[in-house]
Amino acid sequence: MSKVCSQSDFLDTLLHRTYGPPAFDAVKAGFAAIFGVFVGLSMAPDPDRLRDLGSRLDKLQAGQDARYKKPPPSGLGIAGRFATELVAALFVGGGLGWGIDWLLGRFLFKTFPVFMLVFVVLGAVAGILNVMRAAKDINAEIARARSNEEK
Repeated sequence: MSKVCSQSDFLDTLLHRTYGPPAFDAVKAGFAAIFGVFVGLSMAPDPDRLRDLGSRLDKLQAGQDARYKKPPPSGLGIAGRFATELVAALFVGGGLGWGIDWLLGRFLFKTFPVFMLVFVVLGAVAGILNVMRAAKDINAEIARARSNEEK
């Protein structure tokens, strides 16, 4: 009886091995054959070498901190941040109020501009609180920079 050789039979029997990279063949040899180099090594770290590494890393970190020290913010930068905080909060509050008024006016009853006015006021309050928080952060940053200069 003759055997008809299909393409898949040909591929399976040509090299007499499974598909995949040659590294998969090494799995048959076992873990020790592949990673035998590491069998005799101790995995416990040397404490003296770790301390030496820590001290060298501390020295490098101190040098990096001194090199990339940020200057304190300028007056124009502070004013720009305050204006951005306040204007953004007003726009978000006004936009939310307008959106609520539009949705209620379209689907229920006309409320225009009640919610817009309420949310603009809430946005102004949120903006003022954000400016106060930013001023506190900037004052702390300037004080920290001055104390570092004195050292």
